Amino acid sequence: MERGGEKLSQAQMQLFELAPVVSEMIEQAETQHAPVHRTTKRSTKHPGRQGLPANLPRVERILSCTPDQPLCRPCGKEMVVIGYEESSQLDVEPAKYFVLVTKREKRACRSCEELGVVSAPLPPRIIEKCLASDRIVIDTVISKYCNHTPLHRQSMILERDTGLEISRATLDGWVLKVGELLIPIVAAMRRELISGSYIQADETPVDVQTREDCGHNHQAYLWQYSRPGGTVVFDFRLGRGRDGPKRFLGQFEGILQTDGYSAYDQIGGPRMVHAACWAHARRQFLKPCS
Repeated sequence: MERGGEKLSQAQMQLFELAPVVSEMIEQAETQHAPVHRTTKRSTKHPGRQGLPANLPRVERILSCTPDQPLCRPCGKEMVVIGYEESSQLDVEPAKYFVLVTKREKRACRSCEELGVVSAPLPPRIIEKCLASDRIVIDTVISKYCNHTPLHRQSMILERDTGLEISRATLDGWVLKVGELLIPIVAAMRRELISGSYIQADETPVDVQTREDCGHNHQAYLWQYSRPGGTVVFDFRLGRGRDGPKRFLGQFEGILQTDGYSAYDQIGGPRMVHAACWAHARRQFLKPCS
């Protein structure tokens, strides 16, 4: 067994004898990324070509025969179409930037000029009077958090593809605004999580830049609270103190499973059960003798 590893040994695998299917699944997961030394070559059937997702829209492209193909060589008559040979490929339509011009209808009564002019109302927007549409703002957030594209790189892409220079600070303002709008949703997710009976918690360090410490990264933390197959909530904190989980969990009275970090002690409601992490406990038994 590798030092500091989390892989299961053969002795531990015997614990799953009552559940052979689970044992087989774990063995497969353990060996997927491990080096395999084969002594004999096993013949496996090729699974075949991977199918394309059925939920994607289909765009048909019909290729006509060349001018000389439709004519039958023996009799010279034109051949009729009896069907198509079909093949499918995954394709993409690159992003196309354009200027959305919104014209609001204005109306006035010729007989009652004192009533003035009425205009069609503007639909609500994420950022009022913003140079970019809601779709550009949303695309910026998705690119940052789902595609891990930094804002400065997005700024360069916009300038390259549109000729429009939008600073990183402006893009950052868009992200902050979207974050403000999502706060009620995060609060609802937290309430759903706290109302349950089991929560897993952990914290991950993340470097951030602050105005007070310009030029140097400050080590902040993303505290993660979740339950398997359920809601996952990240709580950003500049420090690793107990006030973070204490404020988030409130009077939670279910089972809280964490590692042995002391910040998780003395938090939650009076009936909360603090469960340890088996993976961390296992490490204490596998520490090499010094």
